[in-house]
Amino acid sequence: MSLHLPRQILSVNTAAATPLDIAGRRVLSGIGKRAVSTPADPQRIAVQRLGLAGDEQADLTVHGGLNKAVYAYPHEHYAFWQTVRAQAGVQAWGEAMPHGMLGENLTLTGLLEDDACVGDQLRFADCVLAISEPRKPCFKFDAIMGFKQATKMMAQSGYCGFYLSVIQPGTIAAGETYELVHGAREVSIKELFGAKMNRRHLD
Repeated sequence: MSLHLPRQILSVNTAAATPLDIAGRRVLSGIGKRAVSTPADPQRIAVQRLGLAGDEQADLTVHGGLNKAVYAYPHEHYAFWQTVRAQAGVQAWGEAMPHGMLGENLTLTGLLEDDACVGDQLRFADCVLAISEPRKPCFKFDAIMGFKQATKMMAQSGYCGFYLSVIQPGTIAAGETYELVHGAREVSIKELFGAKMNRRHLD
């Protein structure tokens, strides 16, 4: 649990779907998120039923839709990814990754996968989001992270982040804090992600 950090948005990130060159083929992806709202420039971004204004998903079979409208990622995991990317030789030691690098819409603090349960709500000043399911990494994640073991490392670490559905549309901005309102608390994102990854390897 992230008891030592406030529950806060560090940045709001969006991207248009753009082509990526992966293993000799071109695929469309919206994974390359970049910050459009930061504490230094806290623009309010519209939160709609199907996601954030200005954000696109290329493959709606695995991203987007009502249950996966917004993707949140804990900033607490950024140090891990910065280290493994440096070990892989794709970034310098000590170099900070830009927010949105994990493909997330919300880079936040104060809530990790073991304390994020399906049905819990994140209540912001002008919108309410509900935790729906873990992110399942794919080959596009390897491409954006710059090394082939990224998907495997997400599966092993459990640092998957979580999708959110939009309960109350509105607006959102970097620097905002949020209240975590517990739901039934029957299964955590960490538990559900582990079960999904184990099942995938058994299939």
